[in-house]
Amino acid sequence: MSLNKNLVEKLIDITSKAAIACYPHLGKKNKTVADKAATDVMRLNLNKLSIKGEVVIGEGELDEAPMLYIGEKLGNNKGPMIDIAVDPVEGTNFVAKNLPGAISVLTISEKGNLFKAPETYMNKIAYGQNIPKEVIDLDYSVEKNIQNLSDFKNKKIKDISVCLLDRERHKDTIKTLKRMGVKIKLITDGDVTGALLVSDKKYDIDIFLGIGGGPEGVIVASALDAMNCNFQGRFLFKTDKDILRAKKMGIKDLNKKYDIKEITKGDSIFCATGITSGDIINGVEKKDNYFYTETLVTHNNQKLVNKIQKKYIIE
Repeated sequence: MSLNKNLVEKLIDITSKAAIACYPHLGKKNKTVADKAATDVMRLNLNKLSIKGEVVIGEGELDEAPMLYIGEKLGNNKGPMIDIAVDPVEGTNFVAKNLPGAISVLTISEKGNLFKAPETYMNKIAYGQNIPKEVIDLDYSVEKNIQNLSDFKNKKIKDISVCLLDRERHKDTIKTLKRMGVKIKLITDGDVTGALLVSDKKYDIDIFLGIGGGPEGVIVASALDAMNCNFQGRFLFKTDKDILRAKKMGIKDLNKKYDIKEITKGDSIFCATGITSGDIINGVEKKDNYFYTETLVTHNNQKLVNKIQKKYIIE
């Protein structure tokens, strides 16, 4: 089964309009208002689709933001059953401070093909094309992964580039990377974009690793799968509430390491529209009577990986 390719254009419109909804809030230092604006627009337009949609990966609980919540039904209840993973604003702090790298992003798949998990953290690792799975593994030490990557790529360790979130929880990992002499790219937010940097040599990132958002892990796995890249993740359930919700969703092994094909199965469509310009996608631009957007889109079965520019008249 394949998702209708006509959905691609519609999803690009949805993330584009959500990104445009953030434009008036750039630099206003109110990430909740910006997130609500994008969420409302995304919900409104998803409900216009001829699908029986359900949110399996939602946003909001970690950020205390307006939610497109897990289990929410979307669409006009006609057409195929669809799983939806959303992050109306990835990088809410970037929007609030008008900094580079904010995106509006969503992924859809056929029913049952996107991993369903509660809002929680995930330990993850992403790396590029044509690297055998035995080279890099979430269970290897940082040193082993870097050394293996160095050997496989025939690159000196000092030429290996690693991207990770600049967080206190990564203090020891960063110390190890510095000791090894690798190139380090620290990002303050936005680990969907961070993981996507492994997808093309021009971004000069060999591996993305560390603990970030679980929803973002599921969303980016869809894009990386379409790009023939690799991803592994392990959800981190820190509280009894997290564990209870996970068990209710059918997760029995709380320590399981998930391969990319276990997180996203079959066909999927991924769309990420830039809100503010970043390493991969240009942000919303306002010129004359139009908003201009750029969207990175992947469609697994169509082997589509593309950037689409659109313009919308300012109403």
